[in-house]
Amino acid sequence: MLSVIIPTHNPDAGRLRRALAGLQAQTLAADQWETVLVDNASSPPVDAATLGGGAPLRLRVVREEQLGLTAARRRGFREARGEFCVLVDDDNVLARDYLAHTVRLFQAHPRLGALGGRSRPEFEIEPAAWMREFFPLLALRDPGDAPKIFANPRPFGAGGGAYPAEAAPIGAGMAIRHEAASQWADESPSPELSDRRGATLSSAGDNDIVFTVLKHGWDVAYFPELVLTHLIPAGRLTVDYLARLNRGIQKSWMQVLRRYGANPWPPIARWTVPLRQGKAWFTHRAWSGPAERVRWQGACGHFEGRVKPS
Repeated sequence: MLSVIIPTHNPDAGRLRRALAGLQAQTLAADQWETVLVDNASSPPVDAATLGGGAPLRLRVVREEQLGLTAARRRGFREARGEFCVLVDDDNVLARDYLAHTVRLFQAHPRLGALGGRSRPEFEIEPAAWMREFFPLLALRDPGDAPKIFANPRPFGAGGGAYPAEAAPIGAGMAIRHEAASQWADESPSPELSDRRGATLSSAGDNDIVFTVLKHGWDVAYFPELVLTHLIPAGRLTVDYLARLNRGIQKSWMQVLRRYGANPWPPIARWTVPLRQGKAWFTHRAWSGPAERVRWQGACGHFEGRVKPS
């Protein structure tokens, strides 16, 4: 059994229906998987009657009142009945064979705790050329046609291995063995880590899951046959959105690296942050163009994430 988990907060109805239609089209036999949609404090609540369901979707909607992607994922993992789980955002359309490949790959690689694949865009409007540099911020990636398996040195961390960036899955389409997911869900969430919560744009949760999987001795991998389409609305293709996104991601990356003892940058005093950000304004020439402004906002988040915990 496999469980698809869809955390959602105030979803766009059109994109969510497309995500569910992608699941309806899966080639994996209907009796081998389920769909758990976690309504994360949406207002109004997600109405299951308007979403479709039935075979092969077998849709269950559960409500999680604690706002935040981490809380929604933990609830989803605890509700899941499958041996394997696949995290699907409410704007992801999986290729028809995504779930079938996931089961096959986990069965062929018993040491794999988590895996992922390609995330390709479908843009509502054509993005400006300068935005291509920042596509990874939008959970878009394609590391190539060859599998990348990170055979985890055990124990991982504390000098036992570098973070396997190309092999490590991103949150969009992340497949995770339920045993590994439970190890993450059962740990106390860190109040210091910034993850998505409502309209905030931090993203420590994806990397927190991967680090936990590695800490428990599992391997992680990228497989090119796993393909999804990420629906990108026009509102995510603005300077302001990308700047806020870069700031949130860089801040949370520093936090998660510190949590797992893997941050090569030392902590800094809070009072130095404005000074460092001001210097970075000039270093990145933030006034000179949109890409420069987005890069500067990333530097601002970097410094914020390095502040010593109080």
